[in-house]
Amino acid sequence: MAEKIFTRNFHLADSHTLARYQATGGYTALAKAFRMEPAAITEEVKKANLRGLGGAAFPTGVKWGFIPKASTAPRYLVINADEGEPGTFKDRYLMERDPHALIEGMVIAARAVGSHLGFVYIRGEYVQPWRVLDGAVREAYAAGLLGKSIQGSGTDFDVVLHRGAGAYICGEETGLLSSLEGKKGWPKIKPPFPAVKGAFGNPTIVNNVETIMAVPHIINRGAEWFAGLGTKGQGGTRLYSVSGHVEKPGVVEAPVTVTLRQLIYDHCGGIRGGRKLKGVVPGGSSAAILTPDEIDIPMDADGPKSKGSMIGSAGVIVMDETVSIPEALMVVARFYAHESCGQCTPCRESTGWIYKMTHRLVEGKGRKEDLDTILEIPLGVRGPDPERSTCLTGSRARGAEPPCLGSPSMVRWSRCPRGPISSRRPRPSESKCPTTAITRHCPSPASAVSAWWTSRRCRARRSPATRRRPRAWWCIRRRTA
Repeated sequence: MAEKIFTRNFHLADSHTLARYQATGGYTALAKAFRMEPAAITEEVKKANLRGLGGAAFPTGVKWGFIPKASTAPRYLVINADEGEPGTFKDRYLMERDPHALIEGMVIAARAVGSHLGFVYIRGEYVQPWRVLDGAVREAYAAGLLGKSIQGSGTDFDVVLHRGAGAYICGEETGLLSSLEGKKGWPKIKPPFPAVKGAFGNPTIVNNVETIMAVPHIINRGAEWFAGLGTKGQGGTRLYSVSGHVEKPGVVEAPVTVTLRQLIYDHCGGIRGGRKLKGVVPGGSSAAILTPDEIDIPMDADGPKSKGSMIGSAGVIVMDETVSIPEALMVVARFYAHESCGQCTPCRESTGWIYKMTHRLVEGKGRKEDLDTILEIPLGVRGPDPERSTCLTGSRARGAEPPCLGSPSMVRWSRCPRGPISSRRPRPSESKCPTTAITRHCPSPASAVSAWWTSRRCRARRSPATRRRPRAWWCIRRRTA
């Protein structure tokens, strides 16, 4: 069994306290870091192959090195604890059960980049994590682990907890910084990047909770040990938020060498009720869905990318054969239409268009051209020029292009009424259903739409009990009228 790093203390009832954290080796890495030069800390993190674990998977040590060395301006360290990606819930447990690991990682990172003030931007809905983290910060100040001349080292570092207001876009680093400054949470055009001009116009490093919590372990046990736990491109273990139709959903810690198949069947007990797997979202709702024959990939930063998806925040959402892909697409589209910040016209308008069209299709009121239009709209946001929108929500079409359309195989699948449309309801007998011949391969968009309508007519003849749609599989906030 692989060694636990992030979750090693989760089984202890008082794991959130300073006494327990120090009893299990806590803050020993901090003492070691104070004996190291700041550049040596950064170099150790680079050798460890630690990559961002919040979404972008950018090498952490490289990001730290972007701070202008000649700059005399104040430098800030900001922790992104917003965690608004649907399907992701790992950082919540880290802050609730091991908050001092985050504080220790922040102090070490602050020494590496020359910062004396750090912020934790925490999601507004995370009330209990905020309370636990606030208590841990108070404990650290009382013990001399934060504030002036920490442990007599001459290093000063203060931590400020800042609660967000529930906006998805504030998970994007420049939108988060705008909110932190007291402005509307709108992303900013890059460059300049935050490491050069970030919070309040000064150099700023923005890192994810889990990323920073890996730093004390790297300093304590060495970069070679951490790098050896992972793949060539990414070291260590990471947390996977597994939800959906599995026997044992929850937070799973595993080396990044683990495959998606192993994660589902070995760590989470397989598909619930012995059903068949239909699709998997490997990295939160922003990631494209993978089909059952695409899950033999390592769950590092490069594995899902090889299949046209991304690891993102490692929010793994498993869907069995009962899930209707068009309905899932509609729920995702509704979320992004609601959460688009509205700053950029292509993203603001197209997310609403896609939601309206997917809703119309699911309700059986679709038009012949809707399927092709849904595929064409994202090209107007991305197009050949990725700078048509300010942030990745638009330029990567995370909000404008529904993730269900991110994989070509899922595009073809979503056109086939035999797959997604009928998947949640009893199908009519093949001997009586006129769509059988064309629902197997969907030879053209026209025939697919024709099959769609024929399938809707077939369902209309069933009893009200079988026509009733079950609740959406994805549990997110619904848009109010």
